[in-house]
Amino acid sequence: MSKILPPGVLFLARVLPRLFSLPLLVGLGVHYASRRAGTKVPVWATLLLASASLPVYLVYRNLRKNARHRAEAASLGARFVPLVPSFGVGNVGFLPQMAWNRKFGYPGDGMAECLDATGSPVVNFRVLWQDIMFTTWPQHIQLILAADSGNYVKGERFQYGMDSVLGSGVFNSDGEMWKFHRGMTRPYFARDKISHFDIFDQHADDVIAIMKQRFAGGYSVNFQDLIGRFTMDSATEFLFGVCVDSLKANIPYAHNVAFPPPQSHDARAETANKFVEAFNEAMVNVAEREHLGFVWPLFEMFRDKTAAPMKIVNAYLDPIIGAAVEKKRTAELLKKEAAAEVEAETLLDDLLQSTSDPKVLKDETLNILLAGRDTTMHVMTIVIYFLSIYPDVCTKLREEILEHVGPTRRPTHEDIKDIKFLRAVINESMRLYPSVPFNTRECIHSTTWPSPDPNEKPLYIPAGSKTPYGVFFMHRNKELWGPDAEEFSPERFLDERLKKYLLPNPFQFLPFNAGPRICLGQQFAYNEMSFMLVRLLQAFSSFTLDEEGFAPEARPPKDWKNLPGRKGKDRFRPALHLTMYTQDGMWIRAKEADPMI
Repeated sequence: MSKILPPGVLFLARVLPRLFSLPLLVGLGVHYASRRAGTKVPVWATLLLASASLPVYLVYRNLRKNARHRAEAASLGARFVPLVPSFGVGNVGFLPQMAWNRKFGYPGDGMAECLDATGSPVVNFRVLWQDIMFTTWPQHIQLILAADSGNYVKGERFQYGMDSVLGSGVFNSDGEMWKFHRGMTRPYFARDKISHFDIFDQHADDVIAIMKQRFAGGYSVNFQDLIGRFTMDSATEFLFGVCVDSLKANIPYAHNVAFPPPQSHDARAETANKFVEAFNEAMVNVAEREHLGFVWPLFEMFRDKTAAPMKIVNAYLDPIIGAAVEKKRTAELLKKEAAAEVEAETLLDDLLQSTSDPKVLKDETLNILLAGRDTTMHVMTIVIYFLSIYPDVCTKLREEILEHVGPTRRPTHEDIKDIKFLRAVINESMRLYPSVPFNTRECIHSTTWPSPDPNEKPLYIPAGSKTPYGVFFMHRNKELWGPDAEEFSPERFLDERLKKYLLPNPFQFLPFNAGPRICLGQQFAYNEMSFMLVRLLQAFSSFTLDEEGFAPEARPPKDWKNLPGRKGKDRFRPALHLTMYTQDGMWIRAKEADPMI
């Protein structure tokens, strides 16, 4: 049924009976009581009493809930989390304001103002009477992710919104299902295989060849799009042993190129572009569901917005997964027991050791594809942006790369480990623009969080509260990172600031999450980004931003200029779905390096 009816219809089918049951019972009760008493109550009075019963009951239930919370907080010796300024009844006005901010604002707009208004790094948004405890404090995030992680889950509401795209995969599951999916993927990432760069090498050559061709023709490139294709091709080959070949598809030109040169239109290239576009659209749609909260189905009354893009994604994935399952089945029928002892070549091969269920396999590969493509794409885009606007950093990094690897040799895993400044540049880029700037959990049992002010009581967190956390704010907090927290300074990961700020509290830097759910592919991501950046800096000596290449609506608004922090300084517009990306991409040019230098 859920596959046939739109989410909005199913939502109303669940909610409306609950909403109307009480007024109906009250109306029938008034009618019955009046007949028993031998009096006639006017119809309008009956309707009025019936209609009033629901809001009266909701107010009563909310007051009773508040009283229960006050008593429980007192018993725990705790205080309430500061409430944000009111946005109308039930704070419902917060939703459209945040929707506007997501479309036209900067990451964290709206939330930053609430934090400032309360003077606290943790606030309760309490939208539609549901507690939403948003925190940016490292000790709270450490509790959520590690110290008390068993008390915090993704939750049924989050999972329902993500289900049509991520299914029951590792990023959208809890409990035993999460352990099952985690266990499926851990063996592959635990092997030394992650240090092998064969997967990246050919795709890196394709990226550099495209860049050289565009620059030679006088055009800039959308680095975000190009590196997204690199990560997509690498991820699909890593996952399935079959590459989507998006780098061989048509590469876009900037909006201000009036007459772009003709490009090929072969069927495989078009399929690759459609797959990439559909994957992006599906991510945007499920992210919007989470932003809207539990009422998101009302915005999909007539259709499931993820159905069309997922049809395209599934058309690519289903035959690959089906063929892999059939291959395993055939091997088992032929009793090729030795085949099970051969090391898996792809992640899909590894997953098949745990299950042959096509849905479970697809759910997990889609989750890994999201992590392996979008997050890495974003970080490399931000690195190149910073290298474009801080040429001294680019020069220093390139000199270190040439010293360790030379101008043409393919880097090894040992090379990557030795180039300390490269890791620092990547870390600093992830600090200022983390791939997952905001994340969320749900609290199972009532608990307390330590107060950021040691002179105050701990904070009361009721059972069932949403507990989103803002790594984006934490990474830029001057109390945690020093007075230059908003500045791009890779050296902070190498000099005395490392010992002063980060080492005493490693939970204030979380580009890959932490605790039991820490990213299994963390080292794989570092290797992929490092390999590609080494290759780029071998091929090009400098990068520059092509600001005219950005579409006008993708440039920072004039009223952002000279605002505090990076919002008033950076020359692109960051945007969000489940992960961060750059609106309209990142248009750059580069100077080709002398191969002898």
